[in-house]
Amino acid sequence: MLSIGIYTDRDTMPPMSPIWFQILLALADSDRHGLGIMQEVLERTQGAMRLWPGMLYRNLQKLEAERLIEEVESTGSPMAGSPRFYRLTAAGRRECTAEARRLATFVDAARAKHLLKKGRP
Repeated sequence: MLSIGIYTDRDTMPPMSPIWFQILLALADSDRHGLGIMQEVLERTQGAMRLWPGMLYRNLQKLEAERLIEEVESTGSPMAGSPRFYRLTAAGRRECTAEARRLATFVDAARAKHLLKKGRP
């Protein structure tokens, strides 16, 4: 994904990577550590998307560099090897929302073509 600063309108940006979208979606309702993100994505996609640790942490670094997420203090006791927790930033929430809307337009089009029943994926 290209840097957010290049585009002024989310509609003109290229589609967000499915991996980025799933990570941002996992962080939309609570701060999570890497394993929590992996489990949330696996459950929500019913096993269709599995984020392996290397893939996850590489993408978390990129999302952090784009300022879509940030690392936050762990709520547990500070000790060596404690999991790192991540939070969605305001920019990350805007980008995730915009991507969800973009995807929803495709679902609406599929429903209009009677490929999907209303209210069912």
